[in-house]
Amino acid sequence: MPHSYDITFEDQIRECFARVVYTHKTHERMADRCSQDLRRFKWAQIVLSALTSAGAVGVVVRDEFWIELATAIVSFLTLLVAAYLKNFEPGATAQKHRDAGAKLWNVRECYLSLLTDLPRLPHEKVVERRDELQAMLAALYVGAPRTNGKAYAEAQDRLKTMEDMTFSDEEIDCFLPLSLKRSGGRPKQPNDNQGGGQE
Repeated sequence: MPHSYDITFEDQIRECFARVVYTHKTHERMADRCSQDLRRFKWAQIVLSALTSAGAVGVVVRDEFWIELATAIVSFLTLLVAAYLKNFEPGATAQKHRDAGAKLWNVRECYLSLLTDLPRLPHEKVVERRDELQAMLAALYVGAPRTNGKAYAEAQDRLKTMEDMTFSDEEIDCFLPLSLKRSGGRPKQPNDNQGGGQE
């Protein structure tokens, strides 16, 4: 017999689950944005280094002021890019966001399992599990890197508009054996159509 529980308690678990879903997706978007920044700055570094080398050759071949000035400006820009990559380390930051996202994924799935089991668990057990998950989240948030509004907006768009966490029966069936499929109908059981000769 299912255990009775307060609907407000379920609402709290649902709110916690939704927050973790958004936080997990936001860290994923932050990791992607940091990786994109790293690629852009690496390409800028390559281009600027090539221009600096070309300018140095140009100064040797043709001793003109504008070549020296352009080379000096490009060299300064190269230095700025190198200083940015050293101080902000977008690659390392992206990895921190991926690590935070991986840990949050586990908490997200635990909340989903808790919601699924909620009608069948004693209230005391649910409270204990909820408190454990909150403690796990608190520890994760202390060590997690900061996110920004742009990443949150992208996460919101992917979850609400692109339905990143939503799957149709057909999509799920692609990964399941025939006996577990839903969209095309389950195969007939051995006793199907054997109703004692009646149709």
